[in-house]
Amino acid sequence: MSIGFLLSSPDDAVIWRGPKKNGMIRQFLSEVDWGSLDYLLVDTPPGTSDEHLSAATYLSQAGVTGAIIVTTPQEVALLDVRKEIDFCRKVNVRILGVIENMSIFVCPCCERMSEIFPATTGGARQMCKEMDVPYLGNLPLDPKLARLCDEGRDIITEMPSSLVVQALNGIVKDLIDLCEKKD
Repeated sequence: MSIGFLLSSPDDAVIWRGPKKNGMIRQFLSEVDWGSLDYLLVDTPPGTSDEHLSAATYLSQAGVTGAIIVTTPQEVALLDVRKEIDFCRKVNVRILGVIENMSIFVCPCCERMSEIFPATTGGARQMCKEMDVPYLGNLPLDPKLARLCDEGRDIITEMPSSLVVQALNGIVKDLIDLCEKKD
């Protein structure tokens, strides 16, 4: 579900203040008929705004299992993630772990791997160690993945032996194990 589906044009901006945004978040989380779910992933923009507080409040009332935090290796992204980890701790949302996205680039021609965003302070893995948060793994940047997603195609069946799908499968398995433990 996305607010984008409710706009008259995909190019329309959503210019709402806090109460209206918070009301929409509440409506999405409490009034949408999600049917029978094993898991519900809620993708939020980076930050620790009122919207994040609203989502955490509504989800905690529904028995949220925890947060998965996604970052890139750059220090500026890791600074935001440190704040998000602190936020989760303050609102008592369990942190399932951190995923480092775009950790390496996989060349579509030769499949050579390159660090395009070199981590200057050890990246997400080091940050997780310092903050005592589980590190779930990293996902490479793969142009084939982006193309398939843009086309609405299934990456798991179309590129099952790729590094990104192998990494994703490992992360998903670990997350399922974590969710089933439910401290």
